[in-house]
Formats: sequence, structure tokens, C-alpha cells
Amino acid sequence: MMMAKAMPVKSIADIVKEHDTRLWRVLNHYVHESRKESDFSAVTQVGVDETSSNRGHNYVSLFVDMKSSCRSFPPRGRMHRPWSDSGPIWKHIMVIPKYPEVCCDMPPAFISGVEKHFPEARTTFKFHVLKILNEAVDEVRRQEQQSRPELKRTLYIWLKNPENLKENHATTLETLQIKKLNLKTARAYHIRLNFQEFWNQPLQEAETFLKRWYFWATHRCLEPMKEAAYTHRHWDGIPR
Repeated sequence: MMMAKAMPVKSIADIVKEHDTRLWRVLNHYVHESRKESDFSAVTQVGVDETSSNRGHNYVSLFVDMKSSCRSFPPRGRMHRPWSDSGPIWKHIMVIPKYPEVCCDMPPAFISGVEKHFPEARTTFKFHVLKILNEAVDEVRRQEQQSRPELKRTLYIWLKNPENLKENHATTLETLQIKKLNLKTARAYHIRLNFQEFWNQPLQEAETFLKRWYFWATHRCLEPMKEAAYTHRHWDGIPR
């Protein structure tokens, strides 16, 4: 069990001179026994996402305790299956009465799963909203670099906040913004930076700020940013 934390089961099998299939049975047994003793009743913030576990369409759905950053339980299958009443997730969380806060992506399977099984939970999308905006900024950059070669190899400059850039990257950003004030990528970048100011707004002004930002973002003639701004339909899920 200790070796399994640091290396593939096949490598362990070679070391201990045993079939890896038998080792998997041993691992599954003790993991199952450990799960029986797991207590998730104190969990108040949960992150839900999915990742590919192998090539092709093999997925693992992850449910994470956001406060302790510990992975709680990784049922196999895409999100629609673990959320179903018979999905493997319920063996572990059916004892939890509700989640005060669930952070997830915005596809319908995620949202409907939370709404159906945890109607009292608060659903938030902070990370995913910023991810969508970053992807939109990069899409503007990739389109524009076809006619503006100076934008090539500047991907990570536009994905970071100015204060987090290395000195050479900060210099490049400043040069691009000062000498090329009409860069579409620079405009998209400032739309994304402006959105982040939402979390610095007083609570009573938050909705007004979002409405103004949405109007600005959708009237800048930058199609990727307009599409990203359409996530306004999930404003209730943007945490304060």
C-alpha cells in the first residue's frame, strides 16, 4: 500500500514478484475498507470536475473537499453517471444532508446534478468563469497573430495578471500595449482584467458592475469575448 502511493502497480508487481492483477485486488480491498470508515459529514465546500483517466473516452469524476484540498472520492464515468441515483458517488456521500457550497463547471450535467440532489447548496463557478475568459483572450490572440506576428509566443503573457509576470514578460506586455494600442488582444486582455474587479466591489454594487461589464464586453466587436460574456446566464453562481 505504501509503494502504491509512489509508483504504478505494474512496477510494484515486478519488485515483489507477483501478478499485478492480484495486487489490484489487494489494493481495492483495503481502499474499500477505508472508505467504509470515511466521514464526510463535516465537508462544507466541494469541488466537482472530471478528467480523462486514459486515452479515448475513459473519464474519472472527481469530488474534492475544497477546504482541505483532499480528493474525497473518484467514481469512474462521466459526470452524468456519478450524479445518477445509482451512480457510485452515492455510496460515499448519501450520508451528507447537503453541501453549503459546490464549485463546478457549467455544463447542464453538472448544474442539474447539484440542483437535483443538493437543492439547498450554493453553486459557484468562479474558477470556470475565469477559465472561459482566458480561453477567449487566447482565441482573440490566435486569430490576430496571423496578421500581427509580434503576438506569437506571447500566450502566457495574456493569461497572467500584470503583477504576476516575470520582468521580461512584463516588459513585452508593456511594449505591446504602448506601441500597439489598437491590438485586439490587448482589448480582450483588459476586458478580462476588468472582470476580475468584480470581487473587489461592495456587495450592493456587484450586480450593477456585472451588468456594465457585460454591456462593455459584448460591444467591443471581439466575437470570442462576446461568447464568453454570455455566461451571464450563470451570474447567480459567481461567488462574492
